[in-house]
Amino acid sequence: MATSDGSTIIGESILISGSLNGDEDLTVRGRVEGTLTLTKTLLVEPTGIVKAEVQVKNCVIAGVVVGNVTATESVEITNQGRMVGDITAPRVIIVDGASFRGRIDMGEVDVEGARETRATRAIPAAARPALRPPSRTATPAAPKPEARKAEEATMVAKPPAPPAPVAMGAVKRKVIVKRK
Repeated sequence: MATSDGSTIIGESILISGSLNGDEDLTVRGRVEGTLTLTKTLLVEPTGIVKAEVQVKNCVIAGVVVGNVTATESVEITNQGRMVGDITAPRVIIVDGASFRGRIDMGEVDVEGARETRATRAIPAAARPALRPPSRTATPAAPKPEARKAEEATMVAKPPAPPAPVAMGAVKRKVIVKRK
């Protein structure tokens, strides 16, 4: 069913199974299973159930979504919404009362650049001291070539650790490390 504003509604008694593609807003009140690709917004109403891999511009979930959601702009899970799957979007909103199980990827984060920006924001560039690594009093002995090769092999085998997730409302703490 199409509405006057150019969006489509999948009614409560409708089941669509397969691949669904479109260039307009879609409201799901029934069931969609398979893959769903839109260039605009997907709205899953409280009666709607989507079991699909979803690629959209925006997604608002007030019903149930099982599957991964990739959005170019935003994903919002309302207080009635339930989702199981991974979210990839630059903006994610999970309202109090919503249910979500999965991972969220909001893109790359430049931790070092952000840290330096916060630390040097109030100081003019000309007055800033050059950032230097801490000085060491004793130089450790150089490892043997065999040990170095083994160390490099383990470094190549392990992927870098992802940045630690930050929970909403997390408390920032200052950690002081003393070296002797």
